[in-house]
Amino acid sequence: MAPSTPTALQTDTWVKATWDDFVATLDTAPYDEGRGYFDNGYMRIEMAPLGGGHARQNSVAMDVVSIFAVVNKIRIAKFINGSFHKSGERGCQPDAAFYIGQDFQLPPQDNSPIDVNVFGPPTLAIEIGGSSFKDDLGAKRLLYERLGVGEYWVVNVAEQQVLAFAVAEGGSRQIRASGVLPGLELALVEEALGRSQTEDDTTLMHWLMEALA
Repeated sequence: MAPSTPTALQTDTWVKATWDDFVATLDTAPYDEGRGYFDNGYMRIEMAPLGGGHARQNSVAMDVVSIFAVVNKIRIAKFINGSFHKSGERGCQPDAAFYIGQDFQLPPQDNSPIDVNVFGPPTLAIEIGGSSFKDDLGAKRLLYERLGVGEYWVVNVAEQQVLAFAVAEGGSRQIRASGVLPGLELALVEEALGRSQTEDDTTLMHWLMEALA
C-alpha cells in the first residue's frame, strides 16, 4: 500500500508519521521546497520563511568554520541545507553540515539524500535558530544525538550566541571550545556573528584572517 501523504500537513511542528510518509511528503509539492526532519516516529517539515538574520548568520558561521579549517590545514567538506538520511530511522536537513578529518569519503554530487549508513553522519551539524530556536535545542538535539554527529551547534539569531554540544554515546554535553576543530573557541564565532550586524563580508573576513593568523 502506498504511504499516505496529508493534503494539508501541519508544518513547522512535529507530527506522527512513518518513514514512508516522510519520504513521500518530501516528494510532494509544496513540501518539497521545505526542510525535513524525521526521528522516533515523528516528522517535522519546516516551511517558515527565512529572514535576513537567519541567512546572514548562517553564512557567517560557515565562513568561520571554513576559514579556520583552511588556516589550520584541516580537511573538510561543507553541505548547505543538505539532506542526511538513515533510511527507516532518521532524517535531517541542517542549515550547514561538515565532514571533517582525513578519513571521510565525499558523497556523490547528485540530488539523493546523503546515505548515513554509507558515508556516516556529518562530523558537525549547525542549526540557525530563529523561530525554531527552542526546537533546535530540544527535539532536534535529540535527533542529532541519535544520528551520531560529532558536534552540534545552535546559533541563537536574536543574541548572536552559539550553544555548542559535543555528542558521544547517544548523549551530549555543552562545550565552549570545539572538539572536532581543535583550537576553535566558540567565543570567536560569536564575535564574528556580532560583527556581522554592522560589518560587510570583506571587513569581517579580513578581521577573521588576522584573528586566526
